[in-house]
Amino acid sequence: MTRANWRRFCVLAIGALAISVGAAIPLQAQDKIDVIASFSILGDFASNVGGDRTRVTTLVGADSDVHVYTPAPADAKKIAGARLLIINGLGLEGWLPRLVQSSGGKAAIATATTGIPARKSGSGADPHAWQSVANAKIYVTNIRDALAAADPAGAEIYRANADAYLANLDALDREVREAIMQIPSARRKVISTHDAFGYFADAYGVAFIAPQGVSTESEVSARDIAAVIIQIRAGKIPAVFLENIVDVRLMRRIAEETGARIGGRLYSDSLTGEKGDAPTYIELVRHNIKVLTSALTN
Repeated sequence: MTRANWRRFCVLAIGALAISVGAAIPLQAQDKIDVIASFSILGDFASNVGGDRTRVTTLVGADSDVHVYTPAPADAKKIAGARLLIINGLGLEGWLPRLVQSSGGKAAIATATTGIPARKSGSGADPHAWQSVANAKIYVTNIRDALAAADPAGAEIYRANADAYLANLDALDREVREAIMQIPSARRKVISTHDAFGYFADAYGVAFIAPQGVSTESEVSARDIAAVIIQIRAGKIPAVFLENIVDVRLMRRIAEETGARIGGRLYSDSLTGEKGDAPTYIELVRHNIKVLTSALTN
């Protein structure tokens, strides 16, 4: 080998080694992609897809109600520095457009419910599409594609992470369907505080009745409560369920009026903290189905 060829060989070998070593080194904190999610469930989806390549920040945190959230000045600053903003859409984050405008940022905005047929509820769309695991898979693919568009160099990583998470969601969907089969069909009736489980009901064949509408902002009238009490008595509904983001007094009152027992607490619009029952979406769904089957089969 000539001296010139030897030098060329050494340069190529060193370059290949540098690329190999560089690929094995995780991104430093300053190199991560800043991603903002409007609320905790979206934040969990984004973290699973983004992995170590992203730094995910959630505006509405654990055990907080996205329907009635009041943005803080710090939220505008977070959005201003982000590469990507992930929202639910379907009218869930009514407070967000003004916040985005005030931030002055240039983050790409991804609507995670794109492609999901909206369920109608009252005069508008029901935004709680994540309550169907099949819909959650659409959330994940939308987030995957949005991350790849915002950070093309990480596209393969996002695809691999999404594929692994989607496989977990497939398994979760099977778990839910198997659990529902344990509940006698006549007992698949649930009273929850607000109308957050319509997509779950459509997907898994469980009827949900709620005195409050799809938003926790809506007022509950005496007529609404009376109608639910009549339905509980007529349908012999065995249990009512609390939620983590709303005042429990309404459901306790209904339970006292009807003799139905408190079946447990369901998680609808928010994850819990790490030490809670539902720190991730998958654990949220597993917790809910465990509570439902326990209350409705006994």
